[in-house]
Amino acid sequence: MKRKIYAAFMLAVMALQITAPAFASSHREAPLIANDPLADNTDLYAFRSPDNPNKITIIANFVPAQLPQGGPNYYSFGENIRYEIHIDNNTATPGDDMIYRFTFSKTNEDPSTFFNIRLGKQNLKTTYKMERGNYTGNFETIITDGVVPPPNIGPRSISSPVGLNAPDYNTLINKSIKTTKAGEKVFCGTADDPFFVDLGGIFDLGDAPRTTGTPPTDGLKCLNVCTIALQVDISILQKDRKPVSQAVNILDPNYVIGVWASASRQKISILGDNGAAPSNSGPWVQVSRLGMPLTNEAVIPIGDKDYWNSLTPYQDLANLNRFKNYFYNPELALYMDDAKFGGAIPALKPLRIQKNSLGAFGFGNGQDGLYSLKGTSAVTGTALDDAVFGTLLLPAKASPRSVDLYPIFNTGVPNLSPYQLAVGKGGNPLAPGKPFVNNFLPNGGDMLRLNMAVPPTSRTDSKFSSLGLLQAAALGLTDPAYNTTTAIQPIPNMDGFPNGRRLEDDVTRIELQAVSGIVLSVLGLWYDDFVPGGSPLTPQLLNVLGYSTGIDANDVPFKPAFPYVQAPFAGNYICPCNQTAKKTTIVMGNNTEKMGGLGLAAPRMVATTSPNPFVGSNNVHYRLEEASQVNISVYDTKGNQVKVLVNKLMKPGTYDQNWNGNDLTKGVYFIKVSKDGAVIQTLRVVKG
Repeated sequence: MKRKIYAAFMLAVMALQITAPAFASSHREAPLIANDPLADNTDLYAFRSPDNPNKITIIANFVPAQLPQGGPNYYSFGENIRYEIHIDNNTATPGDDMIYRFTFSKTNEDPSTFFNIRLGKQNLKTTYKMERGNYTGNFETIITDGVVPPPNIGPRSISSPVGLNAPDYNTLINKSIKTTKAGEKVFCGTADDPFFVDLGGIFDLGDAPRTTGTPPTDGLKCLNVCTIALQVDISILQKDRKPVSQAVNILDPNYVIGVWASASRQKISILGDNGAAPSNSGPWVQVSRLGMPLTNEAVIPIGDKDYWNSLTPYQDLANLNRFKNYFYNPELALYMDDAKFGGAIPALKPLRIQKNSLGAFGFGNGQDGLYSLKGTSAVTGTALDDAVFGTLLLPAKASPRSVDLYPIFNTGVPNLSPYQLAVGKGGNPLAPGKPFVNNFLPNGGDMLRLNMAVPPTSRTDSKFSSLGLLQAAALGLTDPAYNTTTAIQPIPNMDGFPNGRRLEDDVTRIELQAVSGIVLSVLGLWYDDFVPGGSPLTPQLLNVLGYSTGIDANDVPFKPAFPYVQAPFAGNYICPCNQTAKKTTIVMGNNTEKMGGLGLAAPRMVATTSPNPFVGSNNVHYRLEEASQVNISVYDTKGNQVKVLVNKLMKPGTYDQNWNGNDLTKGVYFIKVSKDGAVIQTLRVVKG
């Protein structure tokens, strides 16, 4: 493959990183759990800590869609619920190798008031106990006095002398972080919901990006969740208790872990008389689970969602006959196939699956995928060999996505052909290529799998991307630093989803692109419009690469250190989506910010001559709700200002700023939009 093809491919991929205005992972995803929000898993994250690479951070969120002003009884973890984080690191053991269990208690410190906080006392003050155990049922208590910060009611409750008299809310967060004797860091408390998604568009029959003329909206903006955050040394999580320095290489299979979270309640609950608390007894029953994001949300149909929540990942294989077709022939793929229901969802038009890849292999609903190769010499020694993993990955005819979607969700992906990049394959997708992933752990089902040996990508790296492992694949295919060798190399974003999950990863976009066959493509199973001997950079591939739901970033930045999630929105906070709000000053953590209606809306970069990458002129569209000093400037990748588009005091209104980029060289540029001296948004654009 010629270098100029790689370069062109890279330009297309870089277009994915444009900042735009950004499916809840597991928020209210099943009928029964929707009626039990205190036990509802919302999201799970597991990543190698960017500021402390000897440690892994695991974040499990519960209690979805919390309004910050939801008093007088504010949201919190529930009593009589077991919240658990499960870790599997050894295929030789029958279940979880480690379990962190959290149980919460509440104390009414001042029953004489209706306020939640008054004169240094809380109602209800929440504490927790943390235990560590495994599948044998043996648990030891390692934290007995954990404290959950109070709800972020507002500045008078948190910082005034008649409230808690704390310096600010972040001080309460930092004081609540506990460290165990083994060195595990623990935080339990309310936080901004780190997930970002256009819920309204997605569940309006897949209208994302929206085709109705209304702009995409982050459905979780200004909402909070209850967070359990753990930071654990790799030597504790590794099956042989080895530090990461002893890994053979950055894809060492002995450093793979599987992570999942759950919530359980006791089987019997009896309501008390005269306002007494309910009594609970009987065995514990799992009511919610979460491993890979969006599994129960968008893969499992409504009729099986409650049953799915009751199972552990180790029961998934026993129930394979019941669930397999949801992965082998997923419903979502029907809406990416013009022969099925593709025309019914216009928003997904760019996403189309290979039905005749390389003139031989079809991955559409009910097709055979790579099954025609089963038992042949072509798959000998590959992961598709029955003597290796072929019985898992090529199980039967009419199971087209058993080769890509099933392992991504249920086994992880091994560092074996065909699961290597197309580099060096010479057009044969089954040939050895360039390794870029190995998180294979086949003894469970739906889990978030992470290879802890993969180096973390700095969040300030210019190549850091919310597209995770897909971006690593793109760099591996296109960047001369990586595509001239088939050796194992650290490629930026190899530590991203679906190799674990970072807070920044845009899992909705990644999974929709994966359903559309992008993973097959990077392995060399190109899209149907590929011509042998020609460029794999076909219109169909470019369409998939350029797809976005319209929401691709969280509403607030993440913290650079543990617990990484941002402080919860305060009860007196005025969300920018409230267009009639009057100007006020609010406190978010240690930062005082001015908020007034929409202020300067997040500007969108709209290509006027072609979709981004642009060739000539572009347009910046923005709106002001109040008179402001506006500066819009263009910068190169070295931080040098190359153009000033706007720099003046402007009245309220909606504006379009056209600008000509013909004098710029090809490459990446950043457009910074500032209002009253503060950068509101940075747009990444590519000059083609």
